[in-house]
Amino acid sequence: MSNRDEVAQQALALPPEERAYVAELLEQSLTTGEFASPELAAAWGAEIERRAQAYERGETGAEDWRAVLSRLRAGQSYSEHSNS
Repeated sequence: MSNRDEVAQQALALPPEERAYVAELLEQSLTTGEFASPELAAAWGAEIERRAQAYERGETGAEDWRAVLSRLRAGQSYSEHSNS
């Protein structure tokens, strides 16, 4: 097993709040303010546009970001939330 696989296994064994902390640190270490490639930027641009259009057509809703953050910190997924 490679060192990165060992690190990943250890990280996945952490409680949700600690995994979120590690994920945030990793994301910050990679964030340069730009996408890794023009293809990735184009794909995200298309996805953002698709979601915005679906919202405008009333096909999807919005949720307060504080509620989402609270649910994420509690380790509850979207499907668990929407089924309750």
